[in-house]
Amino acid sequence: MADIPRPAPVSFPEFQPVSTEAWQERIRRDLKGADPAALLWHTSEGFDVQPFYHQEALESLGALPSPLLPQQAAPNRAWRNVPVVRVAAQNSGHEAVDQARISLDRGADGVHFIFSDDASAFDVDYLHSFLPLGTTFIGYSVPHHSTSLLRRLLDASKELGGFLVTEPLTHYSTNFSSHLPELRTAIKLTQHLPDFKALTIDAGFFGNRGGTNTQQIGYALNVAAAYLQALPTKDLSVADVAAAMQLHLAVGTSYFLEIAKLRAMRRLWATLLHAFHLPPSLAGTLRIHTSTSSWLQTTLDPHTNLLRFTTEAMAAVLGGATSLTVAPFDSLYREPGEFSERLARNLSIILREESQLGRVTDPAAGSYYLETLTDTLAREAWALFQATEAKGGFPKAWGSVLEELRTVSRQQFHRIATGEQVIVGSNRFTQAEEEFEFDPKKLLRSRSFDTTRATYPTEVLRLVTAMHFKRQLQQNQRAAVVLLGQDANQAILESFLKTLSPEERVSLALPETPDDTLSVLFSTPETATLMYATVEQYHALAREVSAPDAADLSIHLPTLLSSDVATMQAAIQRHGFQELSVNSYKTDDILARLQGKT
Repeated sequence: MADIPRPAPVSFPEFQPVSTEAWQERIRRDLKGADPAALLWHTSEGFDVQPFYHQEALESLGALPSPLLPQQAAPNRAWRNVPVVRVAAQNSGHEAVDQARISLDRGADGVHFIFSDDASAFDVDYLHSFLPLGTTFIGYSVPHHSTSLLRRLLDASKELGGFLVTEPLTHYSTNFSSHLPELRTAIKLTQHLPDFKALTIDAGFFGNRGGTNTQQIGYALNVAAAYLQALPTKDLSVADVAAAMQLHLAVGTSYFLEIAKLRAMRRLWATLLHAFHLPPSLAGTLRIHTSTSSWLQTTLDPHTNLLRFTTEAMAAVLGGATSLTVAPFDSLYREPGEFSERLARNLSIILREESQLGRVTDPAAGSYYLETLTDTLAREAWALFQATEAKGGFPKAWGSVLEELRTVSRQQFHRIATGEQVIVGSNRFTQAEEEFEFDPKKLLRSRSFDTTRATYPTEVLRLVTAMHFKRQLQQNQRAAVVLLGQDANQAILESFLKTLSPEERVSLALPETPDDTLSVLFSTPETATLMYATVEQYHALAREVSAPDAADLSIHLPTLLSSDVATMQAAIQRHGFQELSVNSYKTDDILARLQGKT
């Protein structure tokens, strides 16, 4: 007889069921008279999370939710590990392909090429010779003329696996209808390729600009609905459009909410397709590509980014991502090297091979807390989706969407400035004498430096302060104007208040700055001044002192402007920049306190 152990039923008779009332009584006893309501978590989503959940929580949802089944990326692999490789404008891409080969040889399951311009110079034959297009999972982000690249890929190989990102709605397109013919062409060209998604909805845009999880889900559905309504023709059905879609979500650090976000997204995707009379089986093919969020990524104490990315990656795979990109921890301030790329690539490998997370279909299924959180988030997101549709749908509501994103990002800036929201290494547990691994001046001049992040006002102030004190020591006779961000002065002043004694705070009234103004720091060898100006005033100053192309300013606001002291001072006055003063405190005093020098 074969010596094979028989499975035994799992039973824990020594653990008796505990009712909700018994748990509540135990909580009251442990709190020793404190109000249990104090344990409520008031989320930024606008709803409260209870301190504990019990079996009744699932019963209140109605039928027990079925597991959410993401499409499997490959046998015995729950998600693909897909690092990003960037391709410069008018570049053959040979170095990018070589870099992609190394990543694939060392544990990656695919690669995502991001082109800074159209891919007209990209050598598709070189790509295909080293990375066979029929068997390699490859994503392509192409801002212009994506179908030209697609045709060349199809000429090189009859089979493609991967995805295309060229989605105009969340990429600042002012003329949505003009892009529809190219999107239709991309879908038709790849209809016969079940492993290639020609229409990736870039909902990561919302997450990387501070949007709540509710907003990220709701607005992603609005974008999808806009395409499902606008793209179908008599020879391109709504089912064809839906089958070509893939979602890209940025995953943040709020661990359980991020898990619930992906699960709620799958649930509502089925609801959306049902509204377009599409079968449930089509919803089951949804691919969700995820990436670690840039929103809380920082240049200060940058190794803390590794901690954030680990949390984000784990939330993504537990939530059901089908592919994952982890950014190198130093990607904000330099071209990532072999070490940081290896750490980023190995995060997925550790989660899959050591933590064995790829062996579980839906790890959150049946959790009282996560099932409730998924349901609540889905309800809130669907309500937002309906409200946006009532405004005419996503293209017409674009302005109000941006304003709502700005409102919640302002709230986060405030929480970070007051210390309510902790960013380790940036606003708490900071290194006062940190030695930067980069040149702050060069970084601030870089067009690729991401100024949209939550941590930007905090870190740029630290960088500018360091530059200012260094300029004083070196007696540098040039002046600089540094863009601190939109409405950043209030956050700076609130951070400054925390450095004062309680008595000083009571007697100090913070000045108000007008809405829709840019916060800047004007620095000379002798002094520094916090100021504010309108976007138009900043444009005028930028044109005068650095003479950039006027059209370029509509896309890129230069972060650092410099000139001789007399020229800059005269330009500042001429263009109407206003000083921000706090009673008797000068900007130098404020900067010194924030830098920990007093």
